[in-house]
Amino acid sequence: MSKVAVIGAGYVGLTTAACLADLGNKVAVVDIDQEKIAQLKRHHVPFYEPGLHELVERNAAAGRLTFTTSYLDAVPGAEYAIIAVSTPEGEGGEADLSYVESAAGSIADAMDGPLVVVNKSTVPPLTGDMVSRVLKQRNTKHDSAVVSNPEFLREGSAIQDFMHPDRVVVGSHDREAAEKVARLYAPLEAPVLITPNIYTAEMVKYASNAFLATRISFINEIAMISERVGADAKLVAEGMGLDKRIGPNYLDAGIGYGGSCFPKDVAALSAVAEGFNYHPELLHAVMEINRDQRCSSSTSCANVSRSSLGVWSACSASPSSPTPTTCVRRRASTSHEFCSLLAPRSVPMTPRRSRGRGSCFPTSST
Repeated sequence: MSKVAVIGAGYVGLTTAACLADLGNKVAVVDIDQEKIAQLKRHHVPFYEPGLHELVERNAAAGRLTFTTSYLDAVPGAEYAIIAVSTPEGEGGEADLSYVESAAGSIADAMDGPLVVVNKSTVPPLTGDMVSRVLKQRNTKHDSAVVSNPEFLREGSAIQDFMHPDRVVVGSHDREAAEKVARLYAPLEAPVLITPNIYTAEMVKYASNAFLATRISFINEIAMISERVGADAKLVAEGMGLDKRIGPNYLDAGIGYGGSCFPKDVAALSAVAEGFNYHPELLHAVMEINRDQRCSSSTSCANVSRSSLGVWSACSASPSSPTPTTCVRRRASTSHEFCSLLAPRSVPMTPRRSRGRGSCFPTSST
C-alpha cells in the first residue's frame, strides 16, 4: 500500500483518488474549496459520475480515502503527490498554469522527505520543468522528481476508463521515478508506455485530444461536401468506419466539439507551436471548421440528433463547461450574436473561401 496525496477534488482528481484508494492505497485529497471538502467528508460527490459516489463512500468508510483543505494533512509522509487541478484557457489560447504552479509551491512547503510529484492535469510540454523549478526553489532540504502521467477519462465512463485503460502513459527525466509511478497501476495489468523524458508524455495527451478533435472537424467538413453533392453523410461515415484503419469512433457529423477538454487543448497546443515559431495550420483549420460548423447549425439545430450533440462530452467536462449547443442557442436567439463562445482568442477569424455557409464570424474577442 502506498500513501498518496491528490491535489484537487475536481472531476479528474476525485476520480483518480477514489480509484487509487480502491486499489488499496491510502489516499488524501486536498482542495482549497472548504464547501467541497465538507461535502466530500459527508460522502457527497459534488458532481455526477456513474459509480463514483459508491466508490468514494466505500473507500472513505474503509479509511483509505480522506479529505482535507490542508496540505500539511496530506503531503507529509506521502510517496506521491498527484497534481490534478484545473488548467483553463488563458487570454492568448495558452493553458493557464497558475493553479499548477500554486499547487507545486504548496506541495514544496509541506513535503518532509523525498517525493514523486505527478502531473495529471492536462499541461503543455515544459510544464514539468516549471514544476521542478518551483519544488527546488521552495524546498531545498528534500529531493523531488516530477513525472507526467496524463489522464484519459471520459465523462460517464471515468471509473471504467481508469480501471481498464487503453494505456497508461508516464514520463520523466528520472526513469526510476517514472517506473515508481507505473507501479501504482500494476494491479490494472494495462499496457504501460514509459517515455524517456517528461515532454513526450505531456505531448501524448495534447496530441490525442487534438487528433480526436480533428476527426470531428473532418467528418463535419465531409458532411458539408456530401450535402452539396447529394450524398448521404451518415452512410459515408459508416462506410469510412468499416475500414479497420479508420474505425467508426468520432465520425458522427454534428455541431462540433466542445466541453472542457477539446477546445482549450487544441488552442493550447496551437499556442505552444506558435511559441516555437511554428504555424500549426492543421490545428487552425480544425478550430475554424468547428466554429463554422456551429454557426451553420444555428439555423437547423432542431435536426441534429442526440448522438451528434453528445460529441462534446467525449472527455471530462464540468457542469459549467460550454457546449456546442450553448453557442448555437445564442446565435439563434440573438441576431447580433456571433459564434465566438469557444473561439480561441489567439486565432483571428476571417471568412473562408468557398465554404458557402454565410458569414458567422466574430470580428473581435469578447
